[in-house]
Amino acid sequence: MKFSFWPWFRLRVRSFGHAFLGVRHLVATEWNFRIHLVGTVSAFIAGLILRFGYAEWLVVGTLIGLVLTAEALNTAIERLVSLLHPEIHPLARAAKDTAAAGVLLASLTALIVGTAIVLHHVGGG
Repeated sequence: MKFSFWPWFRLRVRSFGHAFLGVRHLVATEWNFRIHLVGTVSAFIAGLILRFGYAEWLVVGTLIGLVLTAEALNTAIERLVSLLHPEIHPLARAAKDTAAAGVLLASLTALIVGTAIVLHHVGGG
């Protein structure tokens, strides 16, 4: 079978389109995702003001990606569990709570590491 670039390319573009629709859905419907976006902007502004170094930007960018990804996965899990099990069930609740715990752990990690980076700059260390 011969490989044809343009049909393959169109499918990839369509896949990215679906992903961007997912981001739009997160921004439009999830307060917590918007709160994380405010944190993202705040971290970016702090980095510019404090003149973060290359390694610090890598760490901050990775942590931002981790938190936003965790929030997206949490939302997907919550939606799927609600679709498959709309009535209250202990396992459905445990799945949702565990997904939310993942966001909490990622957010706390980002907060602790981000605070350490900022204090390093403010404290002159």
